[in-house]
Amino acid sequence: MCGIIGYKGAKEASGILINGLKILEYRGYDSSGISVIKGNKFLRVRSKGKLENLVKKIEDQDLRSNIGIGHTRWATHGVVSESNAHPHQVGNVSIVHNGIVENYIQLKEQIENENITLSSETDSELIAALIYINMAKGLLNAVLEVIPKLQGAYSVVAMCEDEPDKLVGFKNGPPLVVGKGNCETIIASDINPIVPYTKNILYLEDNEVIEIVGNQYKLLDKNGTEKSPKFIKVSWDVREEGKKGFSHYMLKEIYDQPDSIRQAISPFVNIKNKTINLPNLGFGQSFIDFVNKNNNSQDRTHDVLKKIEHIFIVSCGTSYHAGLIGKYLIESWSNVKVEVDMSSEFRYRNPLIPKKSLFISISQSGETADSIEALRLAKSVGVETLSINNTPGSTLDRESNGHIYMSAGPEIGVASTKAFTCSLVGLASLAFCISKLKSKNIIEGSKIFESFIALPTQIETVLGLDKYIQNIASEFKDFKFLFIGRGISYPIALEGALKLKELAYIHAEGYAAGEMKHGPIALIDKKMVIVAIAPSDHVYEKTINNLEEAKARGANIISITDSDSEHIKKLSMHHIVIPKNILSDILSVIPLQLLAFHMANALGFDADKPRNLAKSVTVE
Repeated sequence: MCGIIGYKGAKEASGILINGLKILEYRGYDSSGISVIKGNKFLRVRSKGKLENLVKKIEDQDLRSNIGIGHTRWATHGVVSESNAHPHQVGNVSIVHNGIVENYIQLKEQIENENITLSSETDSELIAALIYINMAKGLLNAVLEVIPKLQGAYSVVAMCEDEPDKLVGFKNGPPLVVGKGNCETIIASDINPIVPYTKNILYLEDNEVIEIVGNQYKLLDKNGTEKSPKFIKVSWDVREEGKKGFSHYMLKEIYDQPDSIRQAISPFVNIKNKTINLPNLGFGQSFIDFVNKNNNSQDRTHDVLKKIEHIFIVSCGTSYHAGLIGKYLIESWSNVKVEVDMSSEFRYRNPLIPKKSLFISISQSGETADSIEALRLAKSVGVETLSINNTPGSTLDRESNGHIYMSAGPEIGVASTKAFTCSLVGLASLAFCISKLKSKNIIEGSKIFESFIALPTQIETVLGLDKYIQNIASEFKDFKFLFIGRGISYPIALEGALKLKELAYIHAEGYAAGEMKHGPIALIDKKMVIVAIAPSDHVYEKTINNLEEAKARGANIISITDSDSEHIKKLSMHHIVIPKNILSDILSVIPLQLLAFHMANALGFDADKPRNLAKSVTVE
């Protein structure tokens, strides 16, 4: 959840730390802070609120140093306050921490028995205190003493006034990545703040510890046994070009979708032959061989997908909604049974996983804690695993057998937009390729190809409705909302409601339209908006019947449809027409994203940084 960064090198540390925190702020923005060592003493600056408050606070301070750590917080233990902000400092030790210490109460009692006064309400400060208690053995050995005492999920970077040339990082759960430059080292929660300086990357595994002294590295396991660090060269880049004139990152990212969809479909489409083909997804190869495109290693992708009889799609939040859409596509086109679960539920319900199953996990960051643990559970029973993620080299990516990349580019806004639609493209491509491998021929390849190729331009057409949707948001900002749909449109309704809740803090519900009479119809009055996703498919007329029932009870109807019939127009207060496409679910979500964004704006909320939320949920 939180973002952490450390720097040791020839450059001035504070500027690199602040720039890194700006990139990492999507992980949390309740408070932030940096600490550097100058003259063998810590200089620490912390601030409550968004990172801009910290930037203003350090403007007049001399923080020149070549070593330091920084943090941007999403509160878990302790209220949002400067005293609870990181870095935490106990004696000559300072740390930044992402995660949760589950045995917090027991450790606090032990520390208080050592007559150490704690200055915060956080679990994180306890880690600094434990290291400080053991500092007679030096920073590295103190960390090795502390690790067995910690229960929970954590990634930590520590430094000490008495060893001013050293950083020590360690993790169990949340990611920690090291970047090796010519005369500098950066350690951070993900690769985004690292790749502007170096593409030589080391992903720490759970229970690994790294000691960085100058330009020297020592990698150890939790028992202190040295290991050989294996840096890899990544091609991933932070294609961050600011807001490009848009008021918010989220709005920019909504408008990015034509280009991001083109990138997402490119591995699957063959323009020359006008076909959708299955590329090498990495089955049968090590992650290193797959990344390095080692053609000498075995590619088992076709064999794996041809033999599967059962698919599990397990994800969280918006990615869970993408999984529900994937279920409709795969079952409709391939006749393969699909189950969709929330990652947090899947892990604890003792799922029955048949041997000829494929486990698919979807995650923008590739670091969602529940999704990673669900993947590990699937691997433990010996089934093939596939990740759909937007961060090459993430934990989910490295631990999966197969790999599909969203290729959406960096998504800075906390509410997912382009990563969601790109994951739908990946699922649709996979669904069609499985149908070809199994010779189902339920849907014509030429039609799918034409639909894929048309998507980017059709999204641009839908984006032309932006101003109209902005006016709708202004009109209904004080109303209740119910989103409805049938079939594949039902998950779109769920996603529309989630976006409105996330951004505008309006209690909105997504419902299967056919279930409206079983409860939600009681909510309908003149202050209720019904947003209906109603493509002209085999259940279109039934959806129309549901709208008739809502209209009769005074509801204000917004319809999103590829039908221009007079009937639905008369029922609707606002009628949004999208182009026809086999993948109309991707098109229909664009107006919902715009509606949520403009509703938040109309109510005076920051759509990029909705309250209480973080982009990457790296703890349970």
